Amino acid sequence: MEARTQILAVLVFYLGFLISVGIYQGRKAKSHKDFSIAGRQLPGWVAALSERATGESAWCLLGLPGFAFAAGLAAIWPAIGCVLGIIVAWAVFAGRLRKEAEKYDAVTFVDYIAKRHPEAEKWIRILGSATIAFFFFFYVGAQYLGGGKVLNTLFGLDPKLGMLITALVILPYTVMGGLKSVAYTDTVQAIVMILTLIVAPIVGVIYIANHPELYATSVTAALSKAGVKYSTILGGMAGAAAIVFVIAEFSWFFGYLGGMPQLSIRFMAIKDDKNAKLARNIGIGWTIIAYIGALMIGWIGIAIFGPNGLKDPEQVMPSVMLKLFPPALAAVFITGAVAAMLSTADSLLILSSTEFSENILKPYIYKNEADPRKSLMVSRLTTVSLGIIALIMAYVVPSHLIYTIVGYTWAGIGDTFSVIVILTLFWKRFHGKAVPPTIIAGLLFTVFWISSGLDAKVSVRLMNFIVTFIVAIIATYAIKPEKT
Repeated sequence: MEARTQILAVLVFYLGFLISVGIYQGRKAKSHKDFSIAGRQLPGWVAALSERATGESAWCLLGLPGFAFAAGLAAIWPAIGCVLGIIVAWAVFAGRLRKEAEKYDAVTFVDYIAKRHPEAEKWIRILGSATIAFFFFFYVGAQYLGGGKVLNTLFGLDPKLGMLITALVILPYTVMGGLKSVAYTDTVQAIVMILTLIVAPIVGVIYIANHPELYATSVTAALSKAGVKYSTILGGMAGAAAIVFVIAEFSWFFGYLGGMPQLSIRFMAIKDDKNAKLARNIGIGWTIIAYIGALMIGWIGIAIFGPNGLKDPEQVMPSVMLKLFPPALAAVFITGAVAAMLSTADSLLILSSTEFSENILKPYIYKNEADPRKSLMVSRLTTVSLGIIALIMAYVVPSHLIYTIVGYTWAGIGDTFSVIVILTLFWKRFHGKAVPPTIIAGLLFTVFWISSGLDAKVSVRLMNFIVTFIVAIIATYAIKPEKT
């Protein structure tokens, strides 16, 4: 009971601090551009840490340690795919997208693509924004569901009450300040996350080495003792099964190539080239350290509890924290995991609302140039409306349907828009009229591939990238661009 009370106290203090930071930064938002892209004035370190907190969220603190606990050494494959994708994103795309956003005065991800391809601007705005808003709408609902489950696990709260609390934490600072508020609260969470992923593995290695009564006294001994499934990089598989496994796990790489709007908008919001270089270095360094730490926590969990010692592998991180640290300190790290999930929800909510208001509502509301204050008010009202609707949806839509739709996101949006961004930046012949069929093909193929069950044989994240790329090239040649 003492541990639960301390976790609750830390959680209340931490979330209160986050809300305060968000509202303070939000007071500086004076226009729609401030709200949607932080006025393109984010310092490099803030952009990098915000992008990393949004990109990893609960995956790095709960998902990857859980997979490492369940799969052993084979968990390195998704880690390699993600880390390489993030490195390429920061090294190749971040600086270019920042310059492009400045050049075209883009205020959202789709706004940039539409302005870059004016010959099909209307359809790019409609298809791109509607697609992103729809999928991320369910994604926000999934974060509400996740928050409800976590609060139920930690404190025994009714999951529905936990979902309401999650929404009440996120909405005030998100509605108040938009991307700037979200970016600075994400920065706090990224710092807590990286401290967790540095300190816990170091303390864990020392702890297991000094407790011979545990399952094993080192990570290598634990993996070896657990068996070939845990001690080999292919999880004991061979032949076609091993190839399918490696491709499926590595294929996370493709979604990072400029195609995830909630990440790319951080690149676009960086203040200048100098800050872009700083952000690149911080983003890459944070990622490498974080992924090593996440894997280590899962493997340390095997050494402490044994491979069958936990009913839910994704509980390995909080279980290890409570084992290694006093309740108050463990509470800080566990709270970081809860807050990391919020960093995804607030980012997705702000992205959905700004895309919706800028590209779908704006053409109907404003006939001429919008007044900055009125535009800001529309953005805020759109954000709170979508946030409330997403909460209602999380209550009434079956959770398995929400998670199914969320499962389409990485391939359907990440891979599809990665292809569009790559060709936009690096192939001069690619033109706007090829963009709408590329978006449609990517989404339809994703739904077909997953629904047919073929994803179990070949990852949709790989196949959709390949198929969408081919469609984009064919459309570029088959559809004649407008003469300029």
